[in-house]
Amino acid sequence: MKAKLAGLGILLLVILLAAVYTMLGRSRTAAEISGYVGGEKIGLLEDEEVQDLIQRKYHLKIDYSRAGSIEMVTADHTGMDFLFPSSQTALELYETQFGNPVKSEIVLNTPIVLYARAPVAETLLREGTAWEENGVCYVDMEKLAGCIENGTAWSEIGLPELYGNVTVSTTDPTKSNSGNMFAGLLANTLCGGTADETTVEAVLPRLQTIFRNLGYMESSSSDLFEQFLKTGIGAKPMIAGYENQILEFAVENPETWEQVKEDIRIMYPSPTVWSSHVFIALDEQGAAGIDALMDEEVQKMAWDRHGFRTGINGSASGTEQFGVDGVADEVTRVMNMPDADTMERIIEALQ
Repeated sequence: MKAKLAGLGILLLVILLAAVYTMLGRSRTAAEISGYVGGEKIGLLEDEEVQDLIQRKYHLKIDYSRAGSIEMVTADHTGMDFLFPSSQTALELYETQFGNPVKSEIVLNTPIVLYARAPVAETLLREGTAWEENGVCYVDMEKLAGCIENGTAWSEIGLPELYGNVTVSTTDPTKSNSGNMFAGLLANTLCGGTADETTVEAVLPRLQTIFRNLGYMESSSSDLFEQFLKTGIGAKPMIAGYENQILEFAVENPETWEQVKEDIRIMYPSPTVWSSHVFIALDEQGAAGIDALMDEEVQKMAWDRHGFRTGINGSASGTEQFGVDGVADEVTRVMNMPDADTMERIIEALQ
């Protein structure tokens, strides 16, 4: 009888310990942080392997609402632990309005690039607006900006099958980061260097003309890229976006990429600008997201599976793994974005 009771006691103890262990395990994985995220990073945050690693090693779950980088700075932050925009400009705007965040760090990088349909890229190469070097295609931003500003027709550069004038479809620069950065890049180009508060006023009317000529603008970089893939050369001959978008698409949709890859070219503006995806922690809970995303394994998956450059000085290894031709091993033709005050003036002028 005593042996039976002892055995029952041991069994109950084991059950109790298992229950406590389970409860403790759940409590450690229950921490959840919420914030605003740019659409181009959703693929990374929804990657099941990334989620599992972050939950297993950091006992953290990252919840998000999608918002443009500029929009999220001015949005209501109630209940939010972090912001995850796509540029340091957004961080500077945040600091101007709200002061220093609890913590911030750049966790991902990708350059601004142009995506063009093959006939468009070939025409730009042929007429001298673009050139190829070591298998990588570069675009002279001064020449391209001149075509857009002057209302040059596609037919004038050798594409009579396209209606209207030379344009680069982009997102709304007053809401979304890729459009905002393209506006900053154009401002730099028109100023002949990095635009600042003393030089930007003179080029604002020209910048306004260029963006008027661009027509309707999407509010999300991911939506714009999706439309580019779906609508064909007639609707969107050329767009501005992030380098990682085509790399991530090729990894996640290999069969579709095989079907369309001959019709799409990646082209690097010369010069271009870096889109530095900075994680802004609004509270101590949000700061835990930085540690998780800076994890070495997460950083490797961010490149291997989603195309974000995490190496030093913009270098990347193994670009051939994506099966995307024309990807630069190293991005060297880069200039700084205008500072936050200058970008605020540009945003104001383009509203």
